[in-house]
Amino acid sequence: MGCDKACLPFGEETMLERIVRIVSQVIEEIWVVAREGQEVIGDYRIARDPNEGLGPLAGLRAGLEAMAAERAFLISCDVPLLRAEFVERMLALSRGFPIAVPRVDGHFMVTSAVYSREVLPVASRLLEERRLRPLYLVEALDAKIVSEQELRDVDPDLESLRDCNTPEAYREALRAAGLS
Repeated sequence: MGCDKACLPFGEETMLERIVRIVSQVIEEIWVVAREGQEVIGDYRIARDPNEGLGPLAGLRAGLEAMAAERAFLISCDVPLLRAEFVERMLALSRGFPIAVPRVDGHFMVTSAVYSREVLPVASRLLEERRLRPLYLVEALDAKIVSEQELRDVDPDLESLRDCNTPEAYREALRAAGLS
């Protein structure tokens, strides 16, 4: 995108503000994970990921280490069409599992998933081994694989998983939200 997606405007709020607002409808303990030195605009609890270049698995570990809750709903800041009902459903489906991850069109949506604190030792081991893909964590544990059908009644078009990785995707999300 050429800029920090968290700061992109989405209506009268930034993408990060929007995600935090939506998730806070369901979850009380919210943490924003940011790289060391990354500016975060807003009054948030921030967990710093000191491991430059290790990706979302290192960020997940930083967030899990910071929080008091047993489970975390991990979401990136670039899915502005996220629905609170989606978050609720994912949390409900995660009960009894260390991970609950949606699988859509054959792809695991590892940055829109629920992780329990019990994944921390495995995440740390994978990071030490430089096996950085969050999918390795899913493969290493008894994960609940969430089907599209388990989500469609709360999000028929799975808009909660639509990310904004390109300027065109961002413009499309704005239009879908009636903000173009």
